[in-house]
Amino acid sequence: MNVRRRTTRALVTWAVGASIMRLTLWAPEVCPPIARSEARLAATHAADWIIRNQADDGRFLYDFHRGRDESSDDYNLVRHAGVTMSLYQLVRGGEVQYLDAADQGVEWMTERLQPTGGGGRAFTDVRRAKLGASSLLVVSLAQRRLATSDTQHDQLMRDLGTFLVEQQRADGSMLNFHDIETGEPVPDQTSVFATGEALWALALLHEAFPQLGFDEPAWRTLDYMATSRDLDEDIFPQPWPDQWAAYSLGEMGDWGLADAHIDYARRLTERFAMIIRFDAQRGSTYGSITHGPAPRGGGVGTWLEGLGALRTLTVTDERLADLEDPLEETLACAAGVLAERQIEPGEDVSEREAGAWFYDDLTRMDDQQHAASGLLLSLPVLP
Repeated sequence: MNVRRRTTRALVTWAVGASIMRLTLWAPEVCPPIARSEARLAATHAADWIIRNQADDGRFLYDFHRGRDESSDDYNLVRHAGVTMSLYQLVRGGEVQYLDAADQGVEWMTERLQPTGGGGRAFTDVRRAKLGASSLLVVSLAQRRLATSDTQHDQLMRDLGTFLVEQQRADGSMLNFHDIETGEPVPDQTSVFATGEALWALALLHEAFPQLGFDEPAWRTLDYMATSRDLDEDIFPQPWPDQWAAYSLGEMGDWGLADAHIDYARRLTERFAMIIRFDAQRGSTYGSITHGPAPRGGGVGTWLEGLGALRTLTVTDERLADLEDPLEETLACAAGVLAERQIEPGEDVSEREAGAWFYDDLTRMDDQQHAASGLLLSLPVLP
């Protein structure tokens, strides 16, 4: 009798557990179909929001709350550089109408440069320069150079690269701040975001100026990110879904990546795919109940950026070839989910709503930045 009771209890427990799993991890994914032309249009709507709300001096609108019909006075130099980068990515993708706005964004940044202790220059308007701001200025200028073949900013790129190397420690990790007054990096302060941003900038610098040796610090930081960064930053679960690391791996794919780098790329791909699958389940009846509200447009956009950047490796490196088909399927799913959540332009839609993604009635410049970049990278896998 006790055996029967224990068996019954075990079966009931299993059934309840299975039901919970069905309501969460096993909820069906809903992937809205999306054509390449539709994804491109959604990306340009996002970029249109950015330039429509850009000030005459090149500064972008930071945020907008549609419920209160107001914007805050906040601003962020890293996000300014990231938005500029995204516009140049679109220019590289054939949307040349965004070149002037991106150039205005660069002009705003070049008016805020400070010399650093090691002979470089940093982008900052305060006495403590952030690594990520200068890194994404490098990325912006590199994207512009690739899009236009214009070399007018080459010296600035090299000076910024000198600053990035100043911030690197012996193990490849990157210090997040630089004290302009003392001319020294601020010790012991790192950023889970800025390390990957700096790595991508170093990789692009090496490809623009292969004779200057930027590949050596790039390798050091990639080794660190592939083996130690998540442990040092107490990331759980690992790996951190870092789209900047994905961009870097895609950029360095033909440099001769080691097995440890490929393993890191595989883990990143699987991490992005898992998050995207969970998000896509919100489209089902079960998922809408169990998964909570949809994330920011910028969040989903970073997942698209990550998978889109890693896709290059699955196509060109046989060690990741088994991931090519599932990656492309997941990337297309995320593009459809993201585009469906965008506020489409219309007669009854204001200029500060059209083309944006809102979370609790708030949109921010980087929502449109990451969404536009991610949708652009999804285009090759869409019909």
